[in-house]
Amino acid sequence: MRAVQFSAYGAPEVLEVVTVEAPRPGPGEIVIEVASAGINQLDTKIRSGSMAQSAELPTPLGTGVDAAGTVVEVGPGVDDVAPGEVVFGTGVGTLAERAILTQWAALPERTDPVEAGGWGVAVETSHRLLTELGVERGTILLSGASGGVGSALVQLARHRGLRVVGTASEKNHAYLEHLGATAITYGSGLVDRVRAAAPEGIAGALDLSGAGVIADLIALTGDPSTVISISDFTAPRLGAKISTGATRTTNPRDGFAEALTVPGFALSIERRFSLDNAAEAHHAAESGHTVGKLIVIP
Repeated sequence: MRAVQFSAYGAPEVLEVVTVEAPRPGPGEIVIEVASAGINQLDTKIRSGSMAQSAELPTPLGTGVDAAGTVVEVGPGVDDVAPGEVVFGTGVGTLAERAILTQWAALPERTDPVEAGGWGVAVETSHRLLTELGVERGTILLSGASGGVGSALVQLARHRGLRVVGTASEKNHAYLEHLGATAITYGSGLVDRVRAAAPEGIAGALDLSGAGVIADLIALTGDPSTVISISDFTAPRLGAKISTGATRTTNPRDGFAEALTVPGFALSIERRFSLDNAAEAHHAAESGHTVGKLIVIP
């Protein structure tokens, strides 16, 4: 089968399409025929080497975590899904014709798996952040709300009954408003704009973009413990929290299940790429201005 791999850390151009053996599932895993796979900032950081503990790769690595598609094989211990069913979820090396998923949920019959290829990470992260934030009523602020995680967060938060204020560039305000958020512009003067948009106050704030706004978010909530970032690792210096998939205390499948209860849940797809254009997809992700998701279709 064809898959995207890289043999050295570096710019997106290190990605190449190679022919490899199709994966086989281990215990608690499934293999899917990939309909589409999402691109995440995490993928670009792994590929660049910014998260590496050594300068060299011991072996070529695949790339991609999100995917949706048709189950072709299940591993030992899997009894909630069978070959032929259509699922979305997260796994490893998903930019490929076939991939292993380690977490998944069945897609509703009318949902196109191509459209759901980028749901996994965004949904898991959103569910985790809302659970860790613990705000049950009132208004929350999302800094950098128009990407994949922000798009999922708005929908899950609104379904929970929360009001959402989200920052984005002005050209993306209509998109956020369509999702149900109150959109404001990021940058200088943020605190005053948020207070004008939400005079009732901000019960909790989530930093999705790492744009150096932690102090402003704390000023708005009045309590560092009600501010969480997924991208600014200096946040704890000010008393705010960091949330990562590696330290999660939530079950990704609970997040998947929650998303499926949201009427009309969907993530906008900004661009679609082929496996041969994986490097271009990584460049687009690194630009940091994606609305919704970028997906790769094998």
